[in-house]
Amino acid sequence: MVLDFHLDDPTPADPRRRWAELDRDARSACYDNTRAVADSAAQVAARDAASAAYRARHPAGLDIPYGPGPRNALDLYPARDASAPGLIFLHGGYWQRGARELFACFAEGPNAAGWSVALVGYTLAPEASLTRIAAEIGAALDWIGAQGPAHGIGGPLVLAGWSAGGLLTALQLGHPAIAAGLAISGVYDLAPIRETTLDDKLGLTEAEVETLSPLRLPVVGKPLCLAYGSRELPALIHDARNLHALRAAAHAPGPLLPVPGAEHFSVLGELRRPDGILVRAAHALLGG
Repeated sequence: MVLDFHLDDPTPADPRRRWAELDRDARSACYDNTRAVADSAAQVAARDAASAAYRARHPAGLDIPYGPGPRNALDLYPARDASAPGLIFLHGGYWQRGARELFACFAEGPNAAGWSVALVGYTLAPEASLTRIAAEIGAALDWIGAQGPAHGIGGPLVLAGWSAGGLLTALQLGHPAIAAGLAISGVYDLAPIRETTLDDKLGLTEAEVETLSPLRLPVVGKPLCLAYGSRELPALIHDARNLHALRAAAHAPGPLLPVPGAEHFSVLGELRRPDGILVRAAHALLGG
């Protein structure tokens, strides 16, 4: 008897496979997380309120400059043990929105698990190009590597970033201060972004597409967990899978981590609890 069965990927096809058929608005919709998540405004408002409350409860290490720009500042939430591992978090907003202050609540889970946390601010487009933004992240990591122990952050460091911060995490994985990376819901090829309304402020160049797209760069051998919500936009899911496949082919360590039932905004809820999937993933990256 011949068994008849069908095995297929339940994720919708990558829309970029038919990119030429889409106009600019349709291409932009492939990356529009706000439109794709019906209650995104309510989730963002709740996040902002929770972050303001967390900052108010932990005022000691806020607004520490690492560079000359007004957004070149860090918020530090050290653990009681200065040798505890640290999570450095890079916020999202497609490199043109957001601020470190609005993501403070996501220090809560790692802090409760005994980790230190640092939130990094950076200049936004169009004031800064993506090249400059990436350089600012490097400067922030230089500062944390050199000055972190004096501020109670002296353990091994995991660089984590969400959305736009996911790309920045992958780009800076090779920084000497970083032991491992946790890239959440990121975009890892900039070429399609250049053909959407997101590029109105970014003004990406061909050189930036080639030198700042993790999918176009040599693989860094440090551990990198690529996480995404199972209900994310298909373009983001496929970018994570493609980068993981590229790294796996080079035998670079780190898992692909779909977060069940999560979309682009709710996925970060897994950083709000010490036993959240993303907190546990950070532990695992350091062998915990």
